[in-house]
Amino acid sequence: MPKSKRNRPVTLSKTKKKPGLERKGKVVAEIKDAVDKYSSAYVFTYDNMRNQKLKDLREQLKSSSRIFLAGKKVMQIALGRSAADEAKTGLHKLSKFLQGNSGLLFTNLPRDDVERMFREFEEHDFARTGSTAADTVELKEGPLEQFTHEMEPFLRKQGLPVRLNKGVVELVADHVVCEEGKPLSPEAAQILRLLGIQMATFRLYLVCRWSSDEFEAYKEGLMHLGADDSS
Repeated sequence: MPKSKRNRPVTLSKTKKKPGLERKGKVVAEIKDAVDKYSSAYVFTYDNMRNQKLKDLREQLKSSSRIFLAGKKVMQIALGRSAADEAKTGLHKLSKFLQGNSGLLFTNLPRDDVERMFREFEEHDFARTGSTAADTVELKEGPLEQFTHEMEPFLRKQGLPVRLNKGVVELVADHVVCEEGKPLSPEAAQILRLLGIQMATFRLYLVCRWSSDEFEAYKEGLMHLGADDSS
């Protein structure tokens, strides 16, 4: 005899929250806490993000500041998107600048110190596939003595016209690895790394600043963000 649908057991345990929602809720709470803890807040943007370099900067600033890189909508919700729901007076003005590659810095450091730190921050690294080449790199025909003979097959797979000549890797014709202003292919990025040529520079730019008594935007940061400060 078929079981009645009316007699099916009903689970009374609470539905578990989705991990993503819990994580977003935690970020919102942490940002709201930072609003109360720190005297000023900045939106910043960046070129060529390097996670380890950012982690080092966070460690360097942990006694005076807090950096957030989270979903833009999550950060906007925490700050407030209008005067009606902002966490503190004027704070919602930061929200419209949270677009593209951007993050939040909360700090107790003086404005001059923050501006100098961002102006001087510069970390060089190897460029990745798809990055824009900063320079044209051309290898001239002849021996490539920086490479061992075991690397010759690998170099050929990367598109280099090479051969072994008496155990020495030799370029049989001039070869352009990359051209300035053009995207790097996977092979070009690999060759540049092997050559020790670092074309990527991780930089930070201040976009705008909020404190309890003022708000200001930075033209250079706006240019990198692609934002418009007309409103």
